[in-house]
Order: sequence, then structure tokens, then C-alpha cells
Amino acid sequence: LAPWVPVVGLEIHAQISSNSKLFSGSQVQFAAPPNSLVSFFDASLPGTLPYQKRRGVGWIVLSCFELSVTVVFYQDSGAGYQITQQRVPIAVNGSLSYSLCIDKKMSQMVTKTVRIKQIQLEQDSGKSLHDDTRSQTLVDLNRAGVGLMEVVMEPDMCCGEEAAAAVRELQLILQTLGSSQAVMAEGQLRVDANVSVHHPVEPYGVRTEVKNINSLRFLAKAVDYEIQRQIEELENGGTILNETRAFDSKLGCTVPMRDKEGKQDYRFMPEPNLPPLILYDAKSLPANVNHQQVVNIDWIHERLPDLPSVKRAKLIEQYGILPEHSFTLLNEDGLTEFFEDVVKQTQMKPKKVIGWILKDLLSYLKQHSLTVKESPVSSLFLADLLNLLEKKEISSTAAKQVLAELWKGEGKTPLKIVKEKKLEMIQDQKELEKICQAVIDGQENEVITMVPG
Repeated sequence: LAPWVPVVGLEIHAQISSNSKLFSGSQVQFAAPPNSLVSFFDASLPGTLPYQKRRGVGWIVLSCFELSVTVVFYQDSGAGYQITQQRVPIAVNGSLSYSLCIDKKMSQMVTKTVRIKQIQLEQDSGKSLHDDTRSQTLVDLNRAGVGLMEVVMEPDMCCGEEAAAAVRELQLILQTLGSSQAVMAEGQLRVDANVSVHHPVEPYGVRTEVKNINSLRFLAKAVDYEIQRQIEELENGGTILNETRAFDSKLGCTVPMRDKEGKQDYRFMPEPNLPPLILYDAKSLPANVNHQQVVNIDWIHERLPDLPSVKRAKLIEQYGILPEHSFTLLNEDGLTEFFEDVVKQTQMKPKKVIGWILKDLLSYLKQHSLTVKESPVSSLFLADLLNLLEKKEISSTAAKQVLAELWKGEGKTPLKIVKEKKLEMIQDQKELEKICQAVIDGQENEVITMVPG
């Protein structure tokens, strides 16, 4: 039989940058006490009404530029349904380009594109907390009503590495635009992966959906595991169920949550308490309208910042570094700024600086699970160290020793460490001759043996 072809599509939910929820004035705050951020509308008390906020719509429109209301039952939403966009999403038919390494040495990059089916605005739901000891379920409505943008990607990927690379590029774009902080550890960016396998030329196989993945590493592992699980199941004569699964990070596998074999009984209707959402451009904007009360897509487009792809190109052009190095700089939060700070303060060429940043600094930080902001070695101290090396006041071996001392975070400058450890390179020829002569004088027997040859 022909080899199996994996197919991966993604649905990504990004929390919109806002201090309040989408349709109420309740505050948005991570790790707040349960049910402490719930307004009357969030709790769906009778007589409460939603109101649309311009800021939330503006953020999602901003995101749409760079990626070229329904009712569903929810037990963890006070109203029993979710407000979203089903028939008329804000954006459709876009694309996202992302790059990944084709070998583990990161010496060769390949760029791929995934199609964006649509982007829509919707409410988040609350959180169900299951207490097995007491056999009860508690509901926390703090997240209920928080604004989300859902990005639906077409099934154009084939492995976990591609899925993780695409989500990382989207995460960087959202963070650059400011439309979402997209911190996965805080639930601000969550991924649902749809996975299936089939033989070439055959129709797509039955897909499973792995829900609520909150880590790029777990996403790659979950997708790759699910692909292998389905292949093994089919090759052993089994069938794939159309079901929802979860990824168990401790066991490194996906586990069943609920089946989706039955027809999904979703019933859609317009939300009568929300007016139509209308976006304007410069041509269609009414003359007498208050510009602060509408969303003007042309106004937003004119204020777009440089995106990750543009930043990478500028890094390559300005500093002469390799493309794969530019990806590493942007992928690590704060590393680009650290690199540029060092370059500004040192006489060493950027091509040499990047080696110290990636091989020495970054490897140490990862080894000790530290972020760039938590680095005990500041950009100033690293620049001072590289200046000593560039002026040939110390050797490369000595520089490594000084860096090891800097990691201790004792506040000593590189120059002070060099003097304390007596690591200076000796430039005076006469002094070098004295040292050599002293060594020879102290090893007379060895010299006598060596002189005859």
C-alpha cells in the first residue's frame, strides 16, 4: 500500500487585548479568584443586555490585515449559549506564511503557506472544575464573555512541527500588532487540532479533534502522536472515530473526551440585542459620523507596525546574519532587543556577536529554564566582555571563563573578573621571554632530554 498522508487543520482562539469583556464592563484578569469578575450580564440575570465595544472589533480587524452571531448550548456559560459570528465572519480567504527548519542543525529553512478560512469574533465560555472526590462540578464564570478571535486554518499541514511553526508565527504577529498578548501559559492562545490520515488519491479520512492545547511543544507532540495512533489503528484493521480528544502531557498521548458521531445539534439565530456590525473604509465612511465610534479599516491599515517577516528581513540586511539566526532572535521573547543592545555597545562585528548570543547566552538560558529578561548577564556586561576579546586583551578561552563567572550574577564587571583571575593576554615580548626562560630554568632535566632531539 502507498504510504499514509497526514492532514492537519487548526482552530486557534486568541484572547483579544482588552481590560474588560466583550459585551460587559467586567474586568479581565488572569488567575483571579473564582467568580470574582462576573457582571450581571455575565451571569445572565434577567433584563441585562450586551453592548458592543469598538476596541475589540478594532483589534480583530487589525489582525485580519496580516492574514491576507450564532447560538450554541454551553453549560459553563450563564446564558446557556455563546455569542459568535457564524454566517458573516469578519474576514475570510486569507493566508499565513511560516518557516521551519528541515534539519535539526537549523542550517536550512523552508517557507510554507497555510490558508486561513475565516476569522471571527466571539465570546469565551466559563470553566468547569470537576471535583471527583465530592462527585460534583463547579463553574467559574470569570472567563465567560471574554473577547476571542477565532482563526480557522484550512487542513494544509502534515505534521506537528508544521502546526507548531504556523501557530508560533501567528502568535508573533498578534503580539507585534498588540491585538493579543497570546501568552499560551495563561490561556490567551489555545489551539484545537483536527487530524486525519488517508492514502494518496483517496478522500480525506475521518478526523479527530484534539482540544485546548496550550503549548507549542505539546501541540507538536499531540499532532504527531495522533497521526501515528490513527495509522496504527487503521493498519491493525480498526476504524477511526469522529471524536474529541485531549492531550495528556504527562503520558504524552491523546485520550478520548467525547464522540462526535451523532449529528451536531447546533441551532443558530441572530442575537436580537446586538445591532449589526458594520466596518467602514475611507470611501464608505459617512460624512457626519463620529470617528471614535466606528471602525475605519483604512485608518487601521495605515498604522500597521513592522511584522515579524519584515523585522527578519531588516535584521538580515542590517547585520548580515543568516536567515535561520533571524528566526531564532524573533522566536525568543526579548532576544532581538538584547542582541541589538550588545551590537550598539561593542566593537565586535554582528556576525561574531550572534554566535555568542545563540551558542553561549541562549543555550545557558534554556539549560536553566530562564527567559532573556531573567538573564544574570546583562547586554552591557556581555558587550564589555566582547570588547575585551575584540581588543585582544583576553583570549577566547579566557572569555569563556569570564562568562562563566558572569553567570553567577555577583555584579562584577568583566574587567574586574579578568584582573582577579589574571586572565589578561601578555603583549610585551620581553615579559613573555622572561616567563619562557623561567619555565626552561625550572625544567632543566626535560630541556637536556629535548635539546639533542
